[in-house]
Amino acid sequence: MTYVGESRPALPGADDSSGPQTGAPGFKDVVAAYVGLTKPRVIELLLLTTVPVMFFAARGVPPLGLVVATVIGGTLSAGSASAYNCVYDRDIDEQMRRTRRRALPRHMVSPLAALIFATVLAVVSTVVLAVFVNPLSAALSLGANAFYVFGYTMILKRRTTQNIVWGGLAGCFPALIGWTAVTNELSWIPVILFAVVFFWTPPHTWALALRYREDYANVDVPMLPVVKNAREVGRQIVLYSYVMVATSLLLWPVAGTGPVYPIAAAVLGAVFLVEAHRMWGRARGTEDLSVIQPMRLFHHSNLYLSLLFVAVALDPLLFR
Repeated sequence: MTYVGESRPALPGADDSSGPQTGAPGFKDVVAAYVGLTKPRVIELLLLTTVPVMFFAARGVPPLGLVVATVIGGTLSAGSASAYNCVYDRDIDEQMRRTRRRALPRHMVSPLAALIFATVLAVVSTVVLAVFVNPLSAALSLGANAFYVFGYTMILKRRTTQNIVWGGLAGCFPALIGWTAVTNELSWIPVILFAVVFFWTPPHTWALALRYREDYANVDVPMLPVVKNAREVGRQIVLYSYVMVATSLLLWPVAGTGPVYPIAAAVLGAVFLVEAHRMWGRARGTEDLSVIQPMRLFHHSNLYLSLLFVAVALDPLLFR
């Protein structure tokens, strides 16, 4: 399972202008560096779209062992994709304020060691999912990993403003994997949740990219806020937000949910749309980020997705 790497800010100190590490790193520093390669905060949000779907698929509480195996396999898979991303993007990471404190720009880990680390995680995650969950979930996880590395990181990211739109497909797979982990088959229900994350990703990531657009411009990564003004970015965020909310409401009739999910989806969606419209309104006639406040929408998008998937888990628990 993977998640687009631009979707979370760097660890505290990411704006630190200090250069590469000069002293000999200690054991704890090296361990922290390897953990940092996996982008743990990305994994947190990713798992939040996996486990609730398992509850929904089980129409209650899924087997604990199955949840543990899926979480371990998914964590290792996502960590592998992130580590591969760090290896490939180390040249631009070293130039961006947001990422220059990562392990490879600071020379805490060599590119070869990071590549081996990423490969080991990929192999172990696939084995864990295939043996302790099922082959379908393992195949979906491996496919998402490969698409993120080859499709997004190596092909799309540096070539098109649509990088995060189609590259974001990789981050949608946890919904499918959570469902297949329980049912060992696909259906329209996880596809709808897959689509919710797909349409959520552009507003979420473009808000962050707007905040760091100078970073992306300096390394020639054509994120939408680099090539379009803030007003146009805001307009597209609003459009994607409407489709996202409409898609989220489809789960109610298709899956036959109880009242918890549709009420939560409607309320959360309405609040998100208000916030998206407000940012678009602030972007009209100005490029001043202190006025536009894109990080406000970014943080709100995290809350939206988290609470929506909490509702996915709670609905079958309260109304079986």
